[in-house]
Amino acid sequence: MVKQKHQLFVTFLSLADAGVVAVACYLAWVIRRFVVEQPLVDDWATMVKEPLAVVAAPLAVLMLVLFGVYQPRRDRSVWVEQRQIIKASFASIVAIIIMLWAVGGDAAIAFKSTPSATIFGRTVDAGRVQLVTLAMVQTAFLCLHRLIFRGLLRSIRRRGWNLRHVAVIGVGRLGRIVCRTLERNTWTGIEVAYFISHRDTTRRSTILGKPVLGGLDNLEEVLGTRKPDAVYLAIPNARAAELPRLLKQLEKFAVEVRIVPDVHPRYLPQSMVVSELDGMPVLSYRENPHNGLGGFGKRTVDLLGAATAIVLFSPLMILIAALVRLTSPGPVIFAQTRVGLGGETFRIYKFRTMFHAEDEAAEATWTARHDPRVTPVGKWLRRMSLDELPQLFNVLLGDMSLVGPRPERPELIAQFKENWRGYILRQHVKAGITGWAQVNGLRGDTDLRKRLQLDLFYIRHWSIGFDFKILWLTIFRGFVHPNAH
Repeated sequence: MVKQKHQLFVTFLSLADAGVVAVACYLAWVIRRFVVEQPLVDDWATMVKEPLAVVAAPLAVLMLVLFGVYQPRRDRSVWVEQRQIIKASFASIVAIIIMLWAVGGDAAIAFKSTPSATIFGRTVDAGRVQLVTLAMVQTAFLCLHRLIFRGLLRSIRRRGWNLRHVAVIGVGRLGRIVCRTLERNTWTGIEVAYFISHRDTTRRSTILGKPVLGGLDNLEEVLGTRKPDAVYLAIPNARAAELPRLLKQLEKFAVEVRIVPDVHPRYLPQSMVVSELDGMPVLSYRENPHNGLGGFGKRTVDLLGAATAIVLFSPLMILIAALVRLTSPGPVIFAQTRVGLGGETFRIYKFRTMFHAEDEAAEATWTARHDPRVTPVGKWLRRMSLDELPQLFNVLLGDMSLVGPRPERPELIAQFKENWRGYILRQHVKAGITGWAQVNGLRGDTDLRKRLQLDLFYIRHWSIGFDFKILWLTIFRGFVHPNAH
């Protein structure tokens, strides 16, 4: 019955998505007509073919299916769903282009070179106007449609409708955490119906107001008489050996099974990923989030951004170099050893801000406010964070990134990794010129615990979009700050 209800639900949802795509197609076509081909036509054949709705709607639904948007995952974040919708939408546009190119003829009307129009000084043809508009409008409409839909669904579920009832196997600390977490997140529509003890038998009758219907000895009997929509396995580590037997027993029941590992969240600084290698399941407990295509994109942004910044700031860097050289003896640039990706050391470049380069290069603590070793020009450079500009060359060399946790001295790393759990995990990504902690005001001699929390938050939630957000905030928060001295 649950499966049938889900299929009916997906059918209505996919029809609604197709309708949204069709509206986007006609809106893009109307924009094309007003921009390039005025006025609108009254030919029914053209009004059916040109908007591409008969092609775009089924392709968009197909891509939404392929990207797993219709999978029944109530505990999936809305923003995860939004990312998948964006990917599916753009994939459907690419599929439309490929299909029109392959079919040709009248179907390729969107690629006709005439008529054309001049927009912002550039000549564009009608087909490209329509396709670009469709890509933007379709994506925006689908995302907005799902946000509204999820909002209404969550409101309904908070009122006790459209619920899914689950059983929690495990009555210890972990089982209680599962129950409380599901109760707090009522938007999921998941409600704990009852508990089953992780021991063979139990004397408990209730936990957190939910009934305990037995132990592992009568597991099959309980599930047979009170079949849940899903089962959450919250088995403590002391009983982990029972997990294979439990999974084998659960194979007899057509229910979803989810395993909640008995691992404290502080030991999970990054999201775990499950993969498979030749039939062997592999759980990636910790890995560099910049591996693969994401890392290639980040490196591309680093190279382009650093090169552009060097060109833009070159007059300022020349002026700073002259001021440093003329106001105090010593080198303009000094290099200092820092720890980067994977614990490897590198030489970081900065403008000299102290009277003696030896003091600055050997500095193993954060500079105190009104430090007498800092030159007048150095105080200004530090206050404006302009002494960091030479690190753009570190980015070009690949030692650093534009965005990431700030690199520290090896002496400080040796001290912090013993006193602060998880500090060494900052080295799973490249150090950065700016970072999430820095744009939130945590720089210099500030709360180390909060800085570590923000750095690990960045690593756990990293994306190219997150990097762009930090770079944008750096313009307003990253240069001048009271903690910069």
